[in-house]
Amino acid sequence: MSVNAYKRTIRESETPRQIEARVFARVTGELSRHRPAYEAASSREERAAVLATGLRGALRDNSKLWATLRNDLAAEGNALAPALRAQLISISLWVDRMSEHVGGGEAGLSGLIDINQSILSGLSGRPSLSAG
Repeated sequence: MSVNAYKRTIRESETPRQIEARVFARVTGELSRHRPAYEAASSREERAAVLATGLRGALRDNSKLWATLRNDLAAEGNALAPALRAQLISISLWVDRMSEHVGGGEAGLSGLIDINQSILSGLSGRPSLSAG
C-alpha cells in the first residue's frame, strides 16, 4: 500500500478526535523521551546539548500542534463550547511561552508534557492523572 493510500485510509477510518489523540501521543512521547536528560542537566549549557539531540525539534512539533489547535479553536463554526474554547486557547498561549523558556534552556519541560498528557487523556476518554 502506498503512503498516500495509507494516509487516506487513516483519515477515512479515524475520527478527528482519534487523529488528534494520535498526534498528541506522538508529540508527547517525543518530548518525554528527552525529559530525563533535560531534567538531569544542571546548567543552560547542558540543557542546550539536550536540545540539540532532538528536543528542539520535538518542541517545534509541539508548538505547531498547539498553533493548529489554536487556529481551529478560533475558527468560526468550531463546535466546542465557548468557555472550553477560551480555556484551550489560553493553554495554547501558555504552551507558546513555556516552549520559548524550554527552548532557551530554562525549566518547564515537565509542564509541557503534563499539559499534553492531560489533553491526551481527555481525547482518549481516560481520567487525567493530575485530576485526583
